[in-house]
Amino acid sequence: MEKLVITPKTKIYDLLQSYPQLEDVLIGMAPQFKKLKNPVLRRTITKITTLNQAATIGGLNVEELVNTLRKEIGQENIRELSVTETQYQTDRPDWYSEKRVVNSIDIRDMLHAGEQPVHEVLSAIKKLGDGELLEVIAPFIPAPLIDKSLSLNCRHWLKKESDEKFVIYFGK
Repeated sequence: MEKLVITPKTKIYDLLQSYPQLEDVLIGMAPQFKKLKNPVLRRTITKITTLNQAATIGGLNVEELVNTLRKEIGQENIRELSVTETQYQTDRPDWYSEKRVVNSIDIRDMLHAGEQPVHEVLSAIKKLGDGELLEVIAPFIPAPLIDKSLSLNCRHWLKKESDEKFVIYFGK
């Protein structure tokens, strides 16, 4: 069987299927990755999260993350990773107003139950009218969700309330 080559686009699920020993390396690099121990999150969110997105979630440099994992399993370092760094809006934007929030989805329970919140959130975003905002509450930075919303030309504001609570406001 051909072994997986680790790149920024590698999904966490595939990485851990091929190299289960890298779980401890990931957790050692960022405490947020302790959630990988949760079998429900392991079966769901890891299937859509790339190492590039995981680096964002963990507050890590993607090149450092990828090369640390590659070194651990004997793959050569990658120089000059061609990764488009996604810039998340973390400063309160002018367009935000609490009065404009028309819907709120807390995805923490959905994730805990093993459900994928992406479709529900994207459906709610598509229903927004001009100037209306959707509030999403998450236990970590939902990088795959934000990246998907960006591909739909949505604007967002990511607000960290605590290490276990992030609020993201989406608008068209």
